[in-house]
Amino acid sequence: MSKYVKNLISNEIQNRLEGVEDAIVVNVIGMDSESTFKLRKLLREKNLNILVVKRSLASRATDESPLRVLFGEKQGSVAVVWGGEDFVSLAKEIAAITKEDEFEKFELKGGVMDGDALDAEQVLAVSKWPNRQEQIAMLVGQIMGPGANLVAQLVGPAGQLAGQVKQLVESKEGEA
Repeated sequence: MSKYVKNLISNEIQNRLEGVEDAIVVNVIGMDSESTFKLRKLLREKNLNILVVKRSLASRATDESPLRVLFGEKQGSVAVVWGGEDFVSLAKEIAAITKEDEFEKFELKGGVMDGDALDAEQVLAVSKWPNRQEQIAMLVGQIMGPGANLVAQLVGPAGQLAGQVKQLVESKEGEA
């Protein structure tokens, strides 16, 4: 491949990965076309992107980016997956795909999160973390907890007082 063609491909990869800071590298070699089509469709539905690249060209294209650590000394082709709401959500989706029998040739290789390289085991460990939505739900629960306790403490005695007033009114109506 001529240097001109390599530069064109590197520029295209650089444009596609522009602004991407977190990604996961997977191996899709050995998958048949039907499985690859289903995989790409599944990823598209989940708003995830996949790009199969030659490591040396991707390394050249991501020279100035945090993704550089993904394409180290190894040779061959890999697929880069990125997108989703956050890296944890991306890791959860990829971990789920690796467990499916339909995609048995799909293999998790590693990833990069906040500029730090992760191996496959670390990505699987990250997939067990709470994602952004789960963290927000936990935070809202923690914020709402004391308020709910305060409301319960205020409403409890007020409910008892209201019940006593109601009984008093009913007894007075019975006498009249």
